[in-house]
Amino acid sequence: MERAPSDFASVMTRLREHGLRMTPQRRAIVSEVMRAQGHISPAQMARTIQGEMPGVNASTIYRTLTLLEEVGVLQHSHLESGAEYHKTEEAQHVHLTCSRCGRDDALSLREADKLGSLIHAHHGFVADLTHFAITGLCADCAEP
Repeated sequence: MERAPSDFASVMTRLREHGLRMTPQRRAIVSEVMRAQGHISPAQMARTIQGEMPGVNASTIYRTLTLLEEVGVLQHSHLESGAEYHKTEEAQHVHLTCSRCGRDDALSLREADKLGSLIHAHHGFVADLTHFAITGLCADCAEP
């Protein structure tokens, strides 16, 4: 698998290699994505970009995030709050979300692999546990 670009110039090169134009809007979105740490909320990204460039339509931001996923820069997962993105190199974990208080925690891939192995052993199913959050109750909310 090709390594994901991890800096602004490399991402721009990857997009050009896929025949995509580098508009000022796209450059601003890529710049903000590369600055981001942790979860990247499309709605928050739209607010940030539109604060800097009021004429940018939210659909442009969503399309660009999708393009960045298609070229391997981002991955998305579905959380309780909706879809969020991570840079590919930061996406290697499973989300645990408390359905009562909303607290998020992360399960390492090593831990998730054990769960995936159990699912595979009993069902022959290879699960992608990084795509959706596992919901339940955190330790605090689970206490009687």
